[in-house]
Amino acid sequence: MRWISSLAAAAVALTASSAIAQTKIDFFFPVPVDGKLAKEMTRLTKLYNDSQKDVAVTGVYTGSYDETKLKAQAATAAGKPPAVVLMSANFVLDLKISGDIVSLEPQLKADGTTRTKFLDDFWPAVHANAIVDGELYAVPYQNSTPLLYYNKEHFKEAGLDPEKPPQTWAELVDAAKKLTKADRYGIALPEGYDYMGWIMEALSMSNGGRYFNEEYGGEVYYDTPSMLGAAQFVEDLVFKHKVMQQGVVEGGAVSSNFLAGKASMMLLSTGSLSFVRDSMKMPYGVAFVPRNVRNAVPIGGGSLVMFKGLSEEQKAAGWKFAKWLSSTENLGAWSRFTGYFSPRKSAYDTAEMKDFMAKNPDAKVALDQLPYAKPWFATYQTVAVRKALEDEMQAVLNGKKKAPQAVKDAQQAADALMKPYVEQTALKLP
Repeated sequence: MRWISSLAAAAVALTASSAIAQTKIDFFFPVPVDGKLAKEMTRLTKLYNDSQKDVAVTGVYTGSYDETKLKAQAATAAGKPPAVVLMSANFVLDLKISGDIVSLEPQLKADGTTRTKFLDDFWPAVHANAIVDGELYAVPYQNSTPLLYYNKEHFKEAGLDPEKPPQTWAELVDAAKKLTKADRYGIALPEGYDYMGWIMEALSMSNGGRYFNEEYGGEVYYDTPSMLGAAQFVEDLVFKHKVMQQGVVEGGAVSSNFLAGKASMMLLSTGSLSFVRDSMKMPYGVAFVPRNVRNAVPIGGGSLVMFKGLSEEQKAAGWKFAKWLSSTENLGAWSRFTGYFSPRKSAYDTAEMKDFMAKNPDAKVALDQLPYAKPWFATYQTVAVRKALEDEMQAVLNGKKKAPQAVKDAQQAADALMKPYVEQTALKLP
C-alpha cells in the first residue's frame, strides 16, 4: 500500500505546485455607456478563469474612463499595477508619454508575429489610437462612433419622413424646430465631461476642421473657424433656435430623455445602441452624424493596455488574457451585447454576426461611418486639455459665455497645460 501513499503524496505535491505556478493578475475595466456591461464583463472574466489554469484574473470595475485612468495610475504607484486595463483609447499617447504603460512589441515578438500582421484584422480607422511612435501600445477592444438616434413616431407626427433623417446641420435644425413641443426638445447632446469633448470633436471635424494635431501631442485647434462654428451651432440650438435644453445634460440623462419621449433626436455613442434597442418603446432610427462641410466622426471606445511594473510572468499572463478577450469570437459577442462595433473585421464573417446584422440593420450604421472616421483626440495631459474645452462649452450651455470667447479661452487654457511638453520637445538651437 506504500505505492498508493506515494501516489497520493505526489498528487498533493503536483496540485500545490500548480497552485503556486498560477499567475494572478488584475484587470481594470470601466463602463462609460448605458446597459449591463459591468455584469457581462465580470461573466467573461469568470469564463476565462474557468477555461484554463495558468492565469487567475481578478476583474475590477473602475467607473468611468477618467476614473479608470486615475485608479490604474494609483495602483501602479502603490506597487500593484493592473496587468490589463480597458482604457479610453485616446489616453494611450498620454500614458506612453508619462511612462505609465509598456510597449506590446515584446509580446508580439514572443508570438513570432509583427505589429503589421497583428493589426491586419483590425479596421484601419482604429490603428492610430493603438500605435505610438511606431510601436503597438494598445489592443483595440470596444470601439464606437457617435450616431444620430431619432424617434420615428415623433417624425411622423411632425410631418417628417421617418426614413429620411437629417443629413446636414441645417436639416437638423429644421427638423428639431418641427419636433420641439412644450413637453419635449427636438435634439439632445451629452454635455458632461468626456462625452462633451468627443461630440465637439465630431462637430468640429464635420465642419471641415481638425480637432488636434494627430502627429504631435502638444497642439490642439480650439480657436479656429471650424471649432467656432461648432461651438456657435451648439449655442444656437439652445438660445437661438430653442430646440435643446439649457444647461449641462449628462449622457445618461440624454438617453433617458430620448427613451421617455422628452427628446426626439440625440447624438450618442453606438456603444448605447443595445441599450436603446432593448429599452425603446417606440420605433427609432439610427443615422450618420449630420455634417456642415463633410461627413466626419471621431473613433471612440476603449483599448487594452498593460501598465509598467509587472513581472515577466504577469506580462505574459496579461497578454494571454488580452488576446483571449480580443479574439474574433469574443469581440463579435461583445459587439452584439453592447452595441460597440467590433474592431476586428473577421468578427463580421462569423455566422452569428451575419445573422445578427441581418436582424439588426441599425448595427451597420457605425460601420458605414468608418470610411469617414478619424483618430480620437490624444495629446499630452489629454484629460485636462479636453476639459479646457468642455469647461468653456458648459459655460456656453449655462448662458454664462458666448461661443467666440469660449473657444479663445479654451485655447489659452489648453496651450498653458501643454506648455511643459511643448518646451520639452522644442528644438533648442545654440
